[in-house]
Amino acid sequence: MKIEGINPHISTRYDRQTMLPQFGEDGQRKLSSARVLLVGVGGLGSPVALYLAGAGVGRIGLIDPDIVSESNLQRQILYKENETGLPKVECAKKRLIELNSTIRVDSYACRFEKDNAKEIASQYDLIIDGCDNFATRYLIDDISVELNIPYIYGSIGEFHGQLSVFNYNGGCRYRDLYPEEDAEQCDSQGINGVLAPVPGIIGTLQAIETIKVITGIGKTLRNRLLMVNMLTMDMVVLDI
Repeated sequence: MKIEGINPHISTRYDRQTMLPQFGEDGQRKLSSARVLLVGVGGLGSPVALYLAGAGVGRIGLIDPDIVSESNLQRQILYKENETGLPKVECAKKRLIELNSTIRVDSYACRFEKDNAKEIASQYDLIIDGCDNFATRYLIDDISVELNIPYIYGSIGEFHGQLSVFNYNGGCRYRDLYPEEDAEQCDSQGINGVLAPVPGIIGTLQAIETIKVITGIGKTLRNRLLMVNMLTMDMVVLDI
């Protein structure tokens, strides 16, 4: 199957997507032209990046200041043992290009901070949250509002996860769900670890929400919060 705007030599790789009536060739074209920024390439960022690259998102930006460590390997499936000590974004970029050589991957080996956030994010159509702290989430939220681009939110801890889509089509924002003072109180309580597959599940769902926002298919989690308890497999969607 030849899809206009996509290299005909590799277009068959997406056949299992384009055969879906809700997705089709138009959905693949939208993915091919999309630009997404992933803030944090760890437990959440690993499945997000892999699935978006595999699905054919045309440009993926990766921002993370950290290096690969042995303790990452339990849950951060982008990395290998022999990459310990190397910058995460460079290892991740190499892996994604190996998976799909037709896409563009940008790497930023730095923190997402006030000094660089707007300049970097302005190059992309949406921001995906792969971070692990409230301060960065508030900054992502503020920048996405300022640039009027959607924010795909995910967070995990222990056996639990949350997911939502903020700043999308006039919907609510992260600060509507978590006022800063409440979040700081929660943050001070701390989280003791995470079971390895938990970020994989939430990160995969973030990838699905990202694809839905890009292509316009399905119903997103705009103005809704998905909460998952992996120990009991209880899932609830709350209106925000």
